[in-house]
Amino acid sequence: MVDLWFFLVCAMFAAYVVLDGYDLGAGIVSPFVAKTDAERRAVLHTILPHWDGNEVYLVAGGATLYLAFPRLFPAYVSGFYLPVMIVLWLLMGRGLGIEMRHKLDHPLWNQLWDGVFFLSSTLLGLVYGAALGNVVRGVSVDEHGDFFAPLWTSFRVGDDVGVLDWYTLLVGATAVVLLARHGALRLAAHLDDDTGARSARLAARLLAPSVALAVLATFATFAVQPNVARSLGERPYEGVFGLVAGGGLAFSAVSARRRRFARAFHGSSAALVGLFGCACIGLHPFGIVARDPSRSVLLGDAAAPAYALGVGLAWWLPGMAAVVGYSIYAHRRLLATPRPKGARSGDRP
Repeated sequence: MVDLWFFLVCAMFAAYVVLDGYDLGAGIVSPFVAKTDAERRAVLHTILPHWDGNEVYLVAGGATLYLAFPRLFPAYVSGFYLPVMIVLWLLMGRGLGIEMRHKLDHPLWNQLWDGVFFLSSTLLGLVYGAALGNVVRGVSVDEHGDFFAPLWTSFRVGDDVGVLDWYTLLVGATAVVLLARHGALRLAAHLDDDTGARSARLAARLLAPSVALAVLATFATFAVQPNVARSLGERPYEGVFGLVAGGGLAFSAVSARRRRFARAFHGSSAALVGLFGCACIGLHPFGIVARDPSRSVLLGDAAAPAYALGVGLAWWLPGMAAVVGYSIYAHRRLLATPRPKGARSGDRP
């Protein structure tokens, strides 16, 4: 039951990475693919029906973590207090950048919120990647089993680590590039104008950096966290996530070359799921990985009682089935298309 709930928590956050990932990616690439006000509005129009709904998976992931592992949720929120606050401010900034733009039709107003949208999206990708790197690398847990991560210490991966060091910044940069390509592929799939063509070209240019950074981050993970190699040695079948990541990138590259951008986007989604699955392998069977292995917290020790897990599952399954069903319906029926030429900045879908 503990392993099942660990899988469900990882699945929730993986869904968030894929779905809100294309929203963040669109924000990251927007200044490079949209040259006019009409094109920037078209980029926003592709995510407007879905971006806030996609964030449901972040909330659901946090709620699932709290339900199944009540010891982990407060430990991570308090231990990563500073990055959690940064993420909340950036999420607000991203939302304001999307929603405030149509309130006033003026070039300076539009440029302000376009800049907020780009900056918030880029920094969110970086902070999310760095946070994932922290969870996999491990944190400095004290003798009482608690931790508080400062923003940085010496930027080296040692016993006393902060949120930012060379490894977490590498994972953060990898996340930004992968999400940028993810968003560019979705724009290329849904925009048939010059913006879509620029998005396709940018996605092609981001392929090599995406592969290089993913490979570099993988080898760095093996270097800083021996638990990853140990888990793969004990459970070789978990290597399927690496195959999914590599196969997804390859399928995405081939499909994009053939100008089948919807398939390329699906391949990118599979690559993100595979890479996130590899990170989960690096965490399992621990709930909190400590730089001092003797202070790590096992998932079983952090989990709720078996009865609570069983009752929670009976409620969780139908609830999440409804959420996933609505998400599929919304993406099929509310798929955004560019506004007709001449549409005003204040127009809403």
